[in-house]
Amino acid sequence: MNRHKQRMTLMVAAALVPFAVACGGGKAESGAVSVQQPVTGIDWRVDGVTVGGTTRHAPATARLRIDEDGRAAGNLGCNQFSARATVHGDRITFGDLRTTRMACAPERMDFERALARTLTTGTLLAEAGKAKLTLTDGEGDRVHLSRAPD
Repeated sequence: MNRHKQRMTLMVAAALVPFAVACGGGKAESGAVSVQQPVTGIDWRVDGVTVGGTTRHAPATARLRIDEDGRAAGNLGCNQFSARATVHGDRITFGDLRTTRMACAPERMDFERALARTLTTGTLLAEAGKAKLTLTDGEGDRVHLSRAPD
């Protein structure tokens, strides 16, 4: 095989690896999102947000759902929100949040701002367990979620 064909074969193989892993063709790292542990199509309760090493517990109304078609919606603790969401394996990116504009108690508004900032700072690493999900941003801040009761 000549060098050009070898290079093209390697480029095609390298391009297909992420698709094979995303479709379940590869083993997921321990705790990583996999086909057996999806994050889409599930109603998640937001349990808390850890920002700068400090964890804030979420109001009972805080929720998140990401649909298979890339729509995300929920409640930030006071206000409803919607956004586009892109899920690639264990990576999730949210677009700009569209929110209602209600005012709540200051501590709920502080939580809401922390959650909205963490969700939209860039690509998040998703780690899913049996009924838990953690989304971690590039700065190490985390959103802690659990599967909402049916």
